Amino acid sequence: MAIPLDKIFKAKKPIIGMVHLPASPGQPQAKSNPDLKSIITAVKADIKALQDGGIDGLLFCNESDLPYTTKLSSEVGAWTTFLVGAVYDQIKIPYGVNLLWDPIASIEAAAGCGASFVREVMCGSFASEMGVLSPDPALVAQARTRLKADQIALFTNIVPEFASALEGRTVAQRAKAAEYFGFDAILISGPVAGVAFSEADLLEAKSAAKNIPIFANTGVNAQTVAKTLEMADGVISGSAMKIDGKTFNPVDPKRVIELVQAANKSR
Repeated sequence: MAIPLDKIFKAKKPIIGMVHLPASPGQPQAKSNPDLKSIITAVKADIKALQDGGIDGLLFCNESDLPYTTKLSSEVGAWTTFLVGAVYDQIKIPYGVNLLWDPIASIEAAAGCGASFVREVMCGSFASEMGVLSPDPALVAQARTRLKADQIALFTNIVPEFASALEGRTVAQRAKAAEYFGFDAILISGPVAGVAFSEADLLEAKSAAKNIPIFANTGVNAQTVAKTLEMADGVISGSAMKIDGKTFNPVDPKRVIELVQAANKSR
């Protein structure tokens, strides 16, 4: 049985803000002998800006680990759980984990750091810039069971960034399959981070999977969030709340407040 959103979030249609972590050890963007105190301070500043601005949930992600892969090394999960642990005392709202593009590594990290949900591609087959994305949904679900982490909600991205569905399967078919497999929420993305999702895709998913929440996963900003929430059951936003709207910049407290205030007018 799917985990209801109200078991995780207080808001009826939650706004989840991204906490983009600095590059993990072993990744091309990572620094040698990183200044951990400075890194932790920066992560805390992003969390404070998001929470003070009224965000309903946080999503920790290894966005800086470019180029992405479909099978992560163990140090990525270790880095993520270390950083979440380092800021744990500051976290006041539900939080999740997304380790691109490995759903099982994401669940393992979530179980290790007390997260309430995971975002990843968990079913379907896609031609992507990272190669073929073809997760095994049974192994994904079994990872949660193996870790005795049934409280972690699984949010599956059925229109992933950098990817196209194989064999012409429609959004409706993918949404219905995700619902049938027992995932807890469906995500609809645009072509890349920070670029708007397709309203047609979101409405198609909602028409096919009526018993599972549908989230807008990319490109939502203060100007579009009210309209988005008329269609979607929640929003995940990152770039729109960063300084100058750029994905890898720090969170801008003013942009957080603007987006949350706009969202509150429609929910």
